[in-house]
Amino acid sequence: MARSVSERQLQLPSPTVLPVDTALLAAAAAGLGLGLSLIVAIGAQNAFVLRQGLRVEHVTAVVAVCLLSDVVLIAAGVGGAGALVTRAPDVVTVVCFAGAAFLLVYGLMAARRAVRPGALLTDAAGGRTGATVAVTTALALTWLNPHVYLDTVVLLGSLSSTYGDRRWAFGAGAALASALWFTGLGFGARLLRPVFARPAAWRVLDALIAVVMLALAVSLAVRGATGG
Repeated sequence: MARSVSERQLQLPSPTVLPVDTALLAAAAAGLGLGLSLIVAIGAQNAFVLRQGLRVEHVTAVVAVCLLSDVVLIAAGVGGAGALVTRAPDVVTVVCFAGAAFLLVYGLMAARRAVRPGALLTDAAGGRTGATVAVTTALALTWLNPHVYLDTVVLLGSLSSTYGDRRWAFGAGAALASALWFTGLGFGARLLRPVFARPAAWRVLDALIAVVMLALAVSLAVRGATGG
């Protein structure tokens, strides 16, 4: 009896091993790497997310706006919108000037905060920013920034086309990069809150934000004026 059971066990089919599409994983990894290399940089959007994270103000809403915007733009690029944008230079020019105007105003506001710094206050008396203002600012810093279109729609969209049928895996990797970055930046910033409990720390942060915003405003205005 023991021998017959053993024979029956030997006749059982071996478990099926699903093949791993290494090319698909490679495309996703390439999208993840390129996405991180493009997004991990000092810019208007990242500076705003960092500040909201430090103040613990509407972090979830701001992170969601930035992430969903990136996903939409990446999907548009992978879907082929990048080729259309490169054929419409007038649209890029308009966006350049609109983004420059917005960044100029926001940079001046940051410069004013640097001159008149305040300690990090978490209660209702701390002059908290309203949710509507925070979300509107996040939307403006994203959709009025031509660099976002160049990075996501044009560059990522163009490179994704080299992966053929696996281009959506490339796009998914880039979207994952945005999710990891914005989540870490927004919710991880609170670990630095003890440092920013002092007005001097906010003075330095707002001064850096002002410099970045104003420099980007000038560069966008020059780009719009020269058409390049």
